Amino acid sequence: MNLSRAQYVQTLRQHLGTQWPKLLLLAVLLLVTTGLQIANPQLLRLFIDAAMVGGAGVEGQVSPAEAAGTERTLALAALAFIGVGLANQLLSALATYVSNDVGWTATNRLRADLALHCLRLDMTFHNARTPGELIERIDGDVSALANFFSAFTVRVLGSVLLLIGVLVMLWREDWRVGLLLGVFTLGTFVALDRVRAAATPRSRAEREASARLFGFLEERLNGIDDIRANGAGEYVMRRYYETNRVLFSAGRRSWMMRAYMWGLTMGFLGVAQAAALAMGFSLFSGGEMTLGTVYLISHYTGMLIRPLERITDEMQDLQRAGAGLERVQELYAHRSLLPEAPADQGRELPHGPLVVEFDGVSFHYPDAPGGAPGAPIDKGRNEEEAPSEPVLSDISFRLEPGRIMGLLGRTGSGKTTATRLLFRLYDPTHGVVRVGGVDVREPHLHHLRERVAVVTQDVQLFSGTVRENLTLFNPAIPDERILAVLEDLGLLMWLRGLPDGLETLLGPAGRGLSAGEAQLLAFTRAFLSDPSVVILDEASSRLDLATEQLIERAVDKLLRNRTGLVIAHRLATVQRADEIVVLDNGRVLEHGERTALAADSGSRYAQLLKTGLAEVLV
Repeated sequence: MNLSRAQYVQTLRQHLGTQWPKLLLLAVLLLVTTGLQIANPQLLRLFIDAAMVGGAGVEGQVSPAEAAGTERTLALAALAFIGVGLANQLLSALATYVSNDVGWTATNRLRADLALHCLRLDMTFHNARTPGELIERIDGDVSALANFFSAFTVRVLGSVLLLIGVLVMLWREDWRVGLLLGVFTLGTFVALDRVRAAATPRSRAEREASARLFGFLEERLNGIDDIRANGAGEYVMRRYYETNRVLFSAGRRSWMMRAYMWGLTMGFLGVAQAAALAMGFSLFSGGEMTLGTVYLISHYTGMLIRPLERITDEMQDLQRAGAGLERVQELYAHRSLLPEAPADQGRELPHGPLVVEFDGVSFHYPDAPGGAPGAPIDKGRNEEEAPSEPVLSDISFRLEPGRIMGLLGRTGSGKTTATRLLFRLYDPTHGVVRVGGVDVREPHLHHLRERVAVVTQDVQLFSGTVRENLTLFNPAIPDERILAVLEDLGLLMWLRGLPDGLETLLGPAGRGLSAGEAQLLAFTRAFLSDPSVVILDEASSRLDLATEQLIERAVDKLLRNRTGLVIAHRLATVQRADEIVVLDNGRVLEHGERTALAADSGSRYAQLLKTGLAEVLV
């Protein structure tokens, strides 16, 4: 994906448009500092020529009055030079502050936009990418754009203005000098533009290699316990060295191209400065220039180095920014496979228990975006999610409001997949899933997920307080509401047992809580949303007896006057269900009232009860 100049301009307009007052201030500072930089050498020429006249006065060629006037001129020129220099430094520092403020404001907004965009993408996108890769995309690639947003346009424009100003002044002093240096400057620009176009793919390769390294590290650090337990440390380190070597090679190629751009600029300028000095010496020897003018030409030629060096640096940043911007645009180009209705057309779901209906539902997991069918499955999937075969085939059932259904079946039978369709992590390949008589594709996702709550075995906790984990960082939920829910669930004693109550600080991944306490947190989260439908993928036998009793009470409370679907592994949970669905290879093997199926010795459910649910289903 090669970005045009129009796309660069569009990106700048999109992310800097709201900061036009700061940009206007930056432009004014730029014009003033450029003018001061061009004026200062004129003061130096005045000083040198006045000094030459003063030196002649010592030899008696000028009168004492003229010598005194020359001394005043020298003093004023020196003071003016110092004043202009100080003003230039102060204004340059202010411009740097403003430009960085603009840049970080824009990049932080872009990070937030990208993060929100990724959160809105469907699970097919996330299953194909590791969290580490997405972190590098959202933070690393955007960081590469920081200078592009903050100062690229202003600095390039300032450097171009300075170049034009210097060349105009050189042409004003002597057209031959101006023409010579103008040709060299134009040649440098043409060469830099061609090198930049060739350098962008190398910077892109460097960014991609960096993202792969972050993804590799995130996966291995996340699985460090398994790696240690199975003695896979040497293998992981070998893979780390291989991945890092790819990044090193890509980074070296990218750096060499940037160094080539710098060397090309310095080569052009070295030739230009030598030619300008030679021409100045020739004109001074012929009496066509004063010594101050020769110095002025030399100084202006040296000044050409600074803007060209800056433009070279900016081109290198543009090279990195171009690669980062391409990857950002690619990320923006991904669209969710779960389209939503316009904001004013989404269906509303009523409060209270709702009917749940699967009507001829079939489903297979789509291939990863951009991947070929049958490509390796990422760690986000399991054997239940292979794209080659349907996971669900023509499933139909209806669960009336306020009733509880137990979903039974071996691992890979489609239980979890069916519940994922209900709160629309995916859409069915065929058929319709309805909640409250409404196709789940009609309400807005956030509204659907407010009405459908999920409590899983693996509870995701975050670094923060217990309150923040209960409310998922929503400050609008008052403590009174949280305490009322905990009391209703019978969990106030548990809360009082925590060191600091709601302010108890949890470490990463909920460090500081047991597995059972994490489950209690999950139940409270679900209760706070006051859902109409509850999906419960219950915790297994890793709980202690006291915590298990608390959870059983919480389950009873949570399912009361709500429609419930329970992926059951234990007899106590199964006995809570009103009806049972047994799945096998993605099909409904058996569906009926729990008591009727239990009484039928020939039913699959009755056989499961005799054999033992935990042995058969896990």
